Amino acid sequence: MSVLDVTRPPVSAASEPLAETVGAGTEVPLVQGGRVRYANLDYAASAPALRPAADRVAEILPLYASVHRGAGYASAVCTSAYENARAVIAGFTGAREDDAVVFTRHTTDALNLLASAVPGLVMHLDAEHHANLLPWQVRRGHVVAARPTAGATLDAVRAALDREPAALLSVSGASNVTGECLPLAELAEIAHSRGTRLAVDGAQLVPHRRVDLAAAGIDYLAFSGHKLYAPYGAGVLIGRRDWLDAAPPYLAGGGAVREVALDQVSWACAPARHEGGTPNVVGAVALAAACRHIERLPAGAVTAHETALLRRLDAGLRSVDGVRVLRIWPGDDAERIGVFSFVVSGFPSRLVAQYLSAEHGIGVRDGKFCAHPLLARLSPEGNAVRASIGLGSRADDVDRLVAALRVLRSSGPAWTYSGPEDSYCPLPDPRPLPSWLEGSAGGASSPCES
Repeated sequence: MSVLDVTRPPVSAASEPLAETVGAGTEVPLVQGGRVRYANLDYAASAPALRPAADRVAEILPLYASVHRGAGYASAVCTSAYENARAVIAGFTGAREDDAVVFTRHTTDALNLLASAVPGLVMHLDAEHHANLLPWQVRRGHVVAARPTAGATLDAVRAALDREPAALLSVSGASNVTGECLPLAELAEIAHSRGTRLAVDGAQLVPHRRVDLAAAGIDYLAFSGHKLYAPYGAGVLIGRRDWLDAAPPYLAGGGAVREVALDQVSWACAPARHEGGTPNVVGAVALAAACRHIERLPAGAVTAHETALLRRLDAGLRSVDGVRVLRIWPGDDAERIGVFSFVVSGFPSRLVAQYLSAEHGIGVRDGKFCAHPLLARLSPEGNAVRASIGLGSRADDVDRLVAALRVLRSSGPAWTYSGPEDSYCPLPDPRPLPSWLEGSAGGASSPCES
């Protein structure tokens, strides 16, 4: 059984969203006047909330209370909802029966927790997001195993582990820069044959492909709610509990203990051991609701929806003179999720992003995407523009992006943009902020100022 759900039913035109998200149809102002439906092509940063996740939050808020040890009805309901969320997420990811499911704030938090528990050397690739790079750098017990390149990644990992045995190999399941996926089951087999465990940064992969820990041999998986259509401040680390039970408590405090005296403490086992303090019940419940909704979508629907949009986006970008798409592997062999990064000849990436937003109502990301080593390798410009899609995306979003880039290359921006190269802003920026932000402490009067 493959780690990825690669069932591919006939590809539709993807003209409509696959799922309802909060804010779909929202209109935003343009600098030249008027308003247009917001084309959100920034799912890889933070995805909008799924309607079922938002609805579940609205249901639990009237009974919101602290979990565990509370005798009140509201506390009992929240405790049940919190622990049920843990079980739902375990099932959604194919966790083993004895795996621990620890709620965290996000992927970065989860991988820092894992870093505190690894009893030895950690290896990773040079293509990692900073969330799967900096925790190991801080530990000073890490080694860069390999540069992922066509036909060489698996051999390079084998050679690296043979040369310097490690306790853990930690990789990104899908690149947040290019959307390309690693062969996780094969990496797990290589690691396990050498006594090494495999951890996966699933922040980008899990929202796009079903991941099965047990089937793929993944030992630890981390991901974030805010990328999985549940932007309510929760993340999760799932995996083998022996390291987590032996590690020092990630956050010492109430809830993480069995007994406390003035001069000693008996700590609980995972997951409670690493969930000190009052947990984010709302975030956990929202994340579970998102997982359950995605799980109930027709088999292969997510892959088919994204494949149609990816093909449309790829063809569209290739048709615009001066646009270069970034790839780790040459060709089209690698499995990939809905993330494209590109550079536009003659225009700094920050200017491109501001132009798309100000003149076309399109949201993209620009910069180095918290993957500085990879961007330094792939882009001589040092940065890029990233467009990313998801369940709420539609063909019109892709078509608008391609059309806007074609106009940029042929005619340039219609508006004036000023500032240092890494902080271009439309000048002036007449777009008003929402009325509920009026009088805010920040004092910003336009989106660019904020």
